[in-house]
Amino acid sequence: MKKSAFYLTGIFFSLCFSGFAQNYSWNNLPKIQNTAFKADTFNIEKFGAKADGITLNTKSINEAISACSKNGGGVVLVPGGLWLTGPIALKSNVNLHLNRDALLQFTQDFNQYKLVEGNWEGRPAVRNQSPVSGTDLENIAITGTGIIDGNGDAWRAVKKDKLTESQWKNRVASGGLLSEDQKTWYPSAQSLKGSKTDNAGVLLPGKTAADYADIKDFLRPNLLILTNCKRVLLEGVTFQNSPAWCLHTLLCEDLTVKNVYAKNPDYAQNGDGIDVESCRNVLLTGSTFDVGDDGICIKSGRDADGRKRGKPTENMVVKNCVVYHAHGGFVIGSEMSGGAKNLFVSDCTFVGTDIGLRFKTTRGRGGVVEKIYVKNIAMKDIVAEAILFDMYYMAKDPVPLAGEKREAPKVVLLPVTDETPIFRDFHISNIVCNGAAKA
Repeated sequence: MKKSAFYLTGIFFSLCFSGFAQNYSWNNLPKIQNTAFKADTFNIEKFGAKADGITLNTKSINEAISACSKNGGGVVLVPGGLWLTGPIALKSNVNLHLNRDALLQFTQDFNQYKLVEGNWEGRPAVRNQSPVSGTDLENIAITGTGIIDGNGDAWRAVKKDKLTESQWKNRVASGGLLSEDQKTWYPSAQSLKGSKTDNAGVLLPGKTAADYADIKDFLRPNLLILTNCKRVLLEGVTFQNSPAWCLHTLLCEDLTVKNVYAKNPDYAQNGDGIDVESCRNVLLTGSTFDVGDDGICIKSGRDADGRKRGKPTENMVVKNCVVYHAHGGFVIGSEMSGGAKNLFVSDCTFVGTDIGLRFKTTRGRGGVVEKIYVKNIAMKDIVAEAILFDMYYMAKDPVPLAGEKREAPKVVLLPVTDETPIFRDFHISNIVCNGAAKA
C-alpha cells in the first residue's frame, strides 16, 4: 500500500454553524484544581503486606488505605518489591505512592473479583470489580514511578491472527478453550459463552449482578476506574497489562494525568490507554501510550443512556503526549452521546498508530461535539488515515485483518432527530505526517 507524507497548515471543519461565544481559547485554557495531601505516611508493610510475589496482600493494602483516610489522609507507601494483590479501593485524601522498584501485580484468580454494577462502553453494565477503583471520592492520587500490572493476559480472549506462531502455541498450551473455528483463544468456558451472548453484561431492567454469574469471566474489568471523583492526580506511574481499558475516568472533575505510561500488548482486545468519559476540567500531559486499542479517547455515554446522562467531556487540555501502536492517537467517540466541547490538543506525537486523529460516531448516538482545537501534531508511519471523520462507525478494527472482507456502510438519508450526531466547530492546524495510507 502506497503511503504519503503531507503537511496540513490549517483546517476548519464544521457540519453546523456555531454562533455561540467561546469561553476558552489557546490564550485562555481551562484551569484545573490541584490535589494536596498531608505528609503522614502509612507503609503497607506495617499492615502485614509481604513483597514475596506469593502472599495475597489485598487485606493489608486496603487496611492501610482505610487507616490513612480515617486519620485525615496522607500517603500510602508501596515500597520496592513484588506485591501480589486482589482489588483495592481508593479513599478520599489518600495518595497511593509506588516507589521506583515497586511492582503491584493483581492476581489472576478471578474469584477475587466480585461482579459489580457499573458502566461499560457508555451504558450501565455488570463487570468484574476493577483492580483499582474509587467512587464518590475527593482529593485522591496515584503517584510515584512504580508499576501497576493488571495481569490482563489471563482475562483477554485473543485471535490467532494477532499473535506470532510461537505466541499462539504458548497461549493454547496454557489452558483455556478455542472457538469452533479454532481461530480465537478464550481463557474459560464462561468467557467463551459470554462471547456468544448478545449485549453481554448490559444491565437489564430487573436484573442484578448475580444474574450474570454464568458469563462472569467474559466481563473483563478496566485496570483503573474512578467514578464521580473530584481533584484527582495520576502521576509518574506505569499502568500495564490491563484486562480491558487501562485508565477509565467517569464523571470526574479536576483531573490531572501527568507523566504516566499506559502499556498494553498490541493484540489486547479493548486495550485502550485512557478513556475520559463525561469529565470536566482535565489536564493530560507528558504521558505515553503504547496499547492495543485507542490511545487517548474521549467519551460521554452511549445512545439513549448517554443522552439521558447529558454530561459532556469538557474543558480538557492534552499536550506533550506520545502514542504508539494504537487504533487511534487522539480519539473522540464512538460513545459520545453526551457530547464533548472545549478540547485543546497540542504538541503530541503519534507513531505507528492505525489512525492519527480519529473522530467516530454513528446513527443513534446523538450528541454534539464542538469547539475542538488541535495543533502541532507530528505523525509517522500511520497505517491508515492520518485524520478520519467516521460518521458510520461499525465497531471494527480500523485496519482489516488478513483475508477479512468488508463492505462500505450503507448511507441512508434519515430525518434529523436527537439520535443524529453532530460534529461542528473543529479547528485543526500545523499537522505533519510522514507516511500514511491516506491523508
